[in-house]
Amino acid sequence: MITFSLLFFILLETLAVLFAFRALSASRTPQGAVAWVVFLISAPYFAVGAYLFLGHSKVRGYVTARRDSNVAQSIEAVRLKLPPKPSAQTRDAKLFETIAANPVLSGNAIDLLIDGEETFDAIFAALDAAHSYILIQFYIVRDDPIGQKLASHLKAAAKRGVSVRFLYDSVGCSRLSRRYISDLTEAGVQMLDTNALRGPTKRFQLNFRNHRKTLVVDGQVGFTGGLNVGEEYMGRDDHFGLWRDTHCQLKGPMVQQLQMIFAEDWHWATQENLIGDLNWVLDVQPADQDGLILAAGPADEMDTGNLYFNGCIAAAQDRLWIASPYFVPDADIVTALQMAALKGIDVRILLPAKADHWITWLAAFAFFDELRAAGVAFYTYEQGFMHQKCVLVDDTIASIGTLNLDSRSCRLNFEQTAIVFDTNVAHDLETMFEDDFSRSLKFTTPLHQQPLWVRVLSPVARLFAPVL
Repeated sequence: MITFSLLFFILLETLAVLFAFRALSASRTPQGAVAWVVFLISAPYFAVGAYLFLGHSKVRGYVTARRDSNVAQSIEAVRLKLPPKPSAQTRDAKLFETIAANPVLSGNAIDLLIDGEETFDAIFAALDAAHSYILIQFYIVRDDPIGQKLASHLKAAAKRGVSVRFLYDSVGCSRLSRRYISDLTEAGVQMLDTNALRGPTKRFQLNFRNHRKTLVVDGQVGFTGGLNVGEEYMGRDDHFGLWRDTHCQLKGPMVQQLQMIFAEDWHWATQENLIGDLNWVLDVQPADQDGLILAAGPADEMDTGNLYFNGCIAAAQDRLWIASPYFVPDADIVTALQMAALKGIDVRILLPAKADHWITWLAAFAFFDELRAAGVAFYTYEQGFMHQKCVLVDDTIASIGTLNLDSRSCRLNFEQTAIVFDTNVAHDLETMFEDDFSRSLKFTTPLHQQPLWVRVLSPVARLFAPVL
């Protein structure tokens, strides 16, 4: 007689074998495939559940949702109306156009916003000037003083008759109070989880997070960058103290690209096509700066985030400066950084001295020695916590966005960054970096001289790089 426990064991072993075959064909690396196969076959009681939550590397439903609707066609029709960069564009610009599936556009004005006060002053001013609509998205929103201040500006806009659509990520906002959401909803704000329509299936997509930070007002002004909504981002957290971050304000055709990306995320959450409700009239700026918005995520056919960093490294001739709070790069990025440094390029990577995620912080130590040996310089920001995500290539390319230099950001999160091909913006970013380096220490201590707990745990933490 077959008992329930025997049936359960047979079912579990069958699932383990099926998932093992799936891992062999779907894992990004041979090492990842081997790890999952061994784990699934040797410990199915633990591995089957883990694979359901962590074993996926692509969001197939997201792609299907856009392919099966007219959103993709609508977005492409709008994209074709945007003015392309003149034929004098550089080969590097063409590379990023191809990676981003977005053209480099002229006629933009890009302003750096340094830290929380400057960023939210600009954001609140834009919200108060809204006439028609507001598109807003953050990974983390907190029900604290700055979160309440944001809510008051949104409610005031809704009261004026402005349409307000607000997307948040359920993982990043796991601690956000229901009252905060209900108050905004009652005031007329459409506030939705990015996975609002996924139902029970979204619990198996916890490993995929929408890490984008977006604000578009009336199709005329846009914002993106590293800051979320919380008191820590204003430098008011007792543990982290000063919070170093960078956002940017956009005007011009890049704003239309930014709202295209929001429209795709909104459609994923609601099945609603926003294209006809948005302003696509181009507002060409006298600054006439060239740039594009690159969006990356697990719905892409290629690993866009990984290609973005490799593209930045390949484009560098003299200088490559990167600021990222997390450093857990894939093997190809490690090799590209080594090659750049060995060619004599000034490769600097700015990281926080403090840790906000211990496993990620520890994993970074496993990469330092081999990269320093090739000439890569690491700096640790000492005055508070550094959270910005910026890249400077030579004197011509500047990038400000949400992409961290780690496997999760490159492979599993929905991300975006503004890439600008302009010497003035590059100069502004250079000035910002130089100020940050002046507040940092060059990190030269090899792993074997680190405390015992770092030496032991760092290689272990590196094993978790694919899901960090």
